[in-house]
Amino acid sequence: IWGLEEKEAVVSTQSTGVQFPFKSTNHYLHPHTPFVSQVNMDITLFGILFFPLLPALYLFLNLHSTQLQYNILESAVVALGGFVVAYRLIPVVAKLTLDAQMFGMDLNKKGSKMGDVRIPEGLGIVVGTVFLICVILFQVFQSFHFFGASMISSLVEYNAALTSICMMILLGFADDVLNLRWRYKLVLPAVATLPLLVAYQGGTSVVVPIPLREIFGQVLDLGLVYKLYLLLLAIFCTNSINILAGLNGLEVGQSIIIAVSIITHNLVELTINQGGPNTTVFSTHVMSLFFMIPYLATSISLILYNWYPSRVFVGDTYTYFSGMCFAVVAILCHFSKTLLLFFIPQIINFLYSLIQLFGIIPCPRHRLPKYNNNTGKLEGIPTNLNLINLFLIITGPLSERTLCVLVLSFQVLCCIGGFVIRYYVAGLVF
Repeated sequence: IWGLEEKEAVVSTQSTGVQFPFKSTNHYLHPHTPFVSQVNMDITLFGILFFPLLPALYLFLNLHSTQLQYNILESAVVALGGFVVAYRLIPVVAKLTLDAQMFGMDLNKKGSKMGDVRIPEGLGIVVGTVFLICVILFQVFQSFHFFGASMISSLVEYNAALTSICMMILLGFADDVLNLRWRYKLVLPAVATLPLLVAYQGGTSVVVPIPLREIFGQVLDLGLVYKLYLLLLAIFCTNSINILAGLNGLEVGQSIIIAVSIITHNLVELTINQGGPNTTVFSTHVMSLFFMIPYLATSISLILYNWYPSRVFVGDTYTYFSGMCFAVVAILCHFSKTLLLFFIPQIINFLYSLIQLFGIIPCPRHRLPKYNNNTGKLEGIPTNLNLINLFLIITGPLSERTLCVLVLSFQVLCCIGGFVIRYYVAGLVF
């Protein structure tokens, strides 16, 4: 496949000067196309997505346990290999999806030359598959010197997490191919979460807020209600990213920011609780890192192709895969409430969209803004109730790239606010 020699035709846009090499007849993405299209775009992208990594890097360098640092570095090396493999495979699989007539048109560029280009769909399958390979290989490698007999229960949860993620990737790709109805999108994540809930060995008790302790006591055991909450959390995570979408790079961008926030939270907890390898904090948050580091690396490879102007579409496969990854680490590592703090934009988008999602007012299939072909900007539609249109109503018409940067910046600010609530405000309530 790598040896294919194709003649290239170039589709250009006067507004950005970006060039897209495609196969001359069917607009195939050439396997050897470089991902860099604009230097200033890359600076903006890296600034938004990688600046939040600095606190995580600082925390990693200040971990007292050298063995812990070594284990995290091992995971990072495997993740780096996953990044390279995913980056190389995406153009190849993009050609195969086009051969299978799996493509979409960019509706936010409808009426322009770029709006007529067929863009490969469902490329999240590449990232999901490479992620699973990385996590499984790392599990095999670590089993020889890290997971001892005392870690058998963790291995059960670890494998259950892999099963749930694998099922969600399969169901997401089925959605991309079969175009499932919304009612199935609510049921399928619940089915994929069942292996995780069966293997869940954590507690079902919650700490009661201080004002309510005279009524319920300090700790309240919710039993099956707590597991129902975990099930609903998984359904929300998988669908909330899916409905905050429609801009080039938005799905992957928000997911990367959330992943970086989770990694930072894990390192903060490991720094605060400097325990040995047998402590609960060590086993749970280190397990979370072993999932999130490969996830972050493979997602970065995808956004290099999906950033504006997008050369591939991620499809529901990626959004389902991302949501399940976040739900898995939050459930198994016992920080589900903290995860919801990182999902503040998704929660706002869900609540704002609620009356439309439940059909109280008409809900079009694509609740996208309107593209003005004369100005090259997107204009908000008040009847399309989502965060993207709300931003445009507040700010006025914006280019797609500017709007995506604005939404991702809001995601970063909300994650920072989540840390403030978690480590400074929560202590006043609980």
